Amino acid sequence: MDIVTLYAKLPEHSLLRSLGPDDLGSLLADAHEHKAKKAAVLLQQGDPGDFLLILLEGQARVTVYSANGREIVLEYAGAGSVLGEIALIDGGLRTASVIAMGPVRYLTLARPVFERVIAANHRIALRLMREMAMRLRLANDTIETDRAYGAAPRLARFLLRLLRTSEGGVISLSQTELALFAGISRENINRQLAIWAQGGIVALEQGRIHVTDPEMLEDIADAME
Repeated sequence: MDIVTLYAKLPEHSLLRSLGPDDLGSLLADAHEHKAKKAAVLLQQGDPGDFLLILLEGQARVTVYSANGREIVLEYAGAGSVLGEIALIDGGLRTASVIAMGPVRYLTLARPVFERVIAANHRIALRLMREMAMRLRLANDTIETDRAYGAAPRLARFLLRLLRTSEGGVISLSQTELALFAGISRENINRQLAIWAQGGIVALEQGRIHVTDPEMLEDIADAME
């Protein structure tokens, strides 16, 4: 495993990015590499959290299931994402499931190794607090979006959220996945995207969404219905 390449893939807010390549290499010396196929459950909601996961290749869906069985998508994770650290830290059960959206390659890191690193490196503890704060903001934003915004502003807000981690302004998610993420029916998403495509706000390209006018999308996201 090329540590320099892995370090370059880590998102700016990643817990592990604060370690630097040398410390990261030492930490991952005790990690185990795995591969999984599409639809594989990498982490299961309700299971004990005795390891965390670092996604090396591919994309995964972070989702929770309500008491009535409804699936609620919290996030889409790409290469470099660190997942499953909440249960690892507080000793509780997994708060969400992580499901592979295609073939993936990932590392697992056991709790004792992670705890040893946190005890020896205060930078990662600080980064951890920042990560938790960011996730709380995202949760608050999701609640606000669900309760205060109509379908068009809600979809715009979720597209902008996905845009932050996309490459070249292109969102590679099916409309079914978008429906799960935004809590909007697929039919409404199809209709709204078609309207935006006619207006030059997005371009629909073989199952991908290219945001061509992010400023207009931001205006729509801020509009109340």
